[in-house]
Amino acid sequence: MQLLAVGLNHTTAPVSLREQLALGPEQLGRAVHSAREWFSRFKGADVGGGGDEAAILSTCNRTELYAASGVPNPLDASAQFLAHYHALNFAELRPHLYMLPQDDAVRHAFRVASGLDSMVLGEPQILGQMKDAVRTAEEAGGLGTYLHQLFQRSFAVAKEVRTTTEIGAHSVSMAAACVRLSQRIFDSIADQHVLFIGAGEMIELCAAHFAAHNPKSITIANRTLERGESLATRLNARAIRLADLPDCLAQFDIVVSCTASTLPLLGLGLVERAIKARRHRPVFMADLAVPRDIEPEVARLDDVFLYTVDDLAQVVQTGMESRQAAVAQAEAIIETRVASFMHWIGDRAVVPVIQQLHESSEALRLAELERARKLLARGEDVDAVLEALSKGLTAKFLHGPQQALHRAEGDERARLANLLPQLFRGRR
Repeated sequence: MQLLAVGLNHTTAPVSLREQLALGPEQLGRAVHSAREWFSRFKGADVGGGGDEAAILSTCNRTELYAASGVPNPLDASAQFLAHYHALNFAELRPHLYMLPQDDAVRHAFRVASGLDSMVLGEPQILGQMKDAVRTAEEAGGLGTYLHQLFQRSFAVAKEVRTTTEIGAHSVSMAAACVRLSQRIFDSIADQHVLFIGAGEMIELCAAHFAAHNPKSITIANRTLERGESLATRLNARAIRLADLPDCLAQFDIVVSCTASTLPLLGLGLVERAIKARRHRPVFMADLAVPRDIEPEVARLDDVFLYTVDDLAQVVQTGMESRQAAVAQAEAIIETRVASFMHWIGDRAVVPVIQQLHESSEALRLAELERARKLLARGEDVDAVLEALSKGLTAKFLHGPQQALHRAEGDERARLANLLPQLFRGRR
């Protein structure tokens, strides 16, 4: 059996090709089953008897087939499966695929689970996506001994990397930076009321990050109420018009704004009145708009903590640098765990040999034991029978190695002469 990983991602293929290979959660099980059928066809075996393993990970940035297979040229077979299953021209698909055998496949799985192969370095979402893919593969009958061990160890490595390095400790997106900066002001976002001004893509992303912390309330203020309500519905929030802000701004502890307005929406006077109504309780404000939505003078107010898009960009840059510094440490952990896993695979490869040795040794033991019992039944001396039993076992165990040594010549005989004493070195 050979382990392998074949696929493409955001570094090897454009989105136009990635979307052709993308599979929804409801499609993964069938694709896993088809991959095992494909391998079995190469061996001329039925699925049930093929023993090949398969799992497929598909996200917006990657589609990957992980497999353990005994077919000839399993990498080529896997690559051809991806082209066949998605009805693509193999010659056109092949240049965009990475085809990773054995330890390279293990290393890749560990790096993917740890967030080192992601578009956003260290992002944690991929680990959950991989766990979902593995769960689906298991339900589809795609997991066996090899892939089960591969993914369980991938999850363990990801946990080790995240808990012992700084790979995920710093903000690397504007939305994440907003959350982290607000946590410097408030111990718990869950106790705060949050206002988002605008309903575009950046606001939607920020709202999703804050919603994950379950704030007391989320409000969307937008010039067009219908668009605000559309976003609010997805977040279990409420929507208001921009015109309502002067009357309710004081209600909010966290304000994030990003609109296309050419003029500031929150002026110094408006914010001053809100702070007075709040009895000077602090307010966190993030202005992600260019031109700015919040007048710069607002930053001078004692109880307002205002961050502009440039401030957030600096946080993101610092976070990226910190994560990059953690990569070397994470890679060292992964290399150690890859070596350990490959040692386990090596042990698996000799299991049949060990089983055969046990079986042949047991047959010899039973034959000598039966001979000894017959001698004892005839009344032979016990010590003499035991002596014959021990000599018989020794002679039979050494017969094979001695014959091999006699038949060997040259370098092979020298290798056997060095190896046999190690194999038969007794424990005293």
